[in-house]
Amino acid sequence: MSHHIVQAENVYFAYPDGTDGLAGVSFRITHGESVALVGANGAGKSTLLMHLNGCLLPTQGTIHIGDLPVTKKTAAAIRRTVGMVFQDSDDQLFMPTVFEDVAFGPMNMGLADAELHTIVMQALRRVGADYLQDRPPFKLSVGEKRRVAIATVLAMSPDILVMDEPSSSLDPRARRELIELLRTFKHTKIIATHDLDLALQLCPRTIVLGGGKVMADGPTKDIFSNADLLAQSRLEKPLSMQLG
Repeated sequence: MSHHIVQAENVYFAYPDGTDGLAGVSFRITHGESVALVGANGAGKSTLLMHLNGCLLPTQGTIHIGDLPVTKKTAAAIRRTVGMVFQDSDDQLFMPTVFEDVAFGPMNMGLADAELHTIVMQALRRVGADYLQDRPPFKLSVGEKRRVAIATVLAMSPDILVMDEPSSSLDPRARRELIELLRTFKHTKIIATHDLDLALQLCPRTIVLGGGKVMADGPTKDIFSNADLLAQSRLEKPLSMQLG
């Protein structure tokens, strides 16, 4: 089985206060797919993403990345395969400079000197942010922070890219540049988003969550054309489809 495959089987999760986050989620994502994860606030999107690299573990059921089940013991190996970009870039950027932020992960894997420098600069160039290498992250714009946060993940050479609300708080130009950037990635991509137009542009497949359950899973255009499903899921048709 390819290590790029993501498979969830009857996954349940309850938070310590008893709040249900997931209620029997199952799906299979194969190598190279780009899949949008959509749903109203509280649907379980972020909770599910946090399960994909072991930040959270199921109360019941299993998640596999390739042949590896996601457990406490496998979490380190899983995180080398699954790179996660959080909704708030400030959760990922904490070093004095952009270069040091992008270098943090590879350094912890034992890379140093010329090899480390090459990997960091390749990741920064990939997202068009090499000119920011000496800047303090806290002085960057929201769009620049998002690019650097993606670079910190790419520097670890993940096979699967997981993103939580990547277009959140971006101005129109930064959003367009992000979409163009993500189109160039050949990774398996799982993108949780309220931006249904972004999902339509980047993801041929969409999974709809509601109340911690999978309400629909299929071709993005078909799902976004289903008025009853969208209404039930508290979603609205993408603007581009409304205008069309």
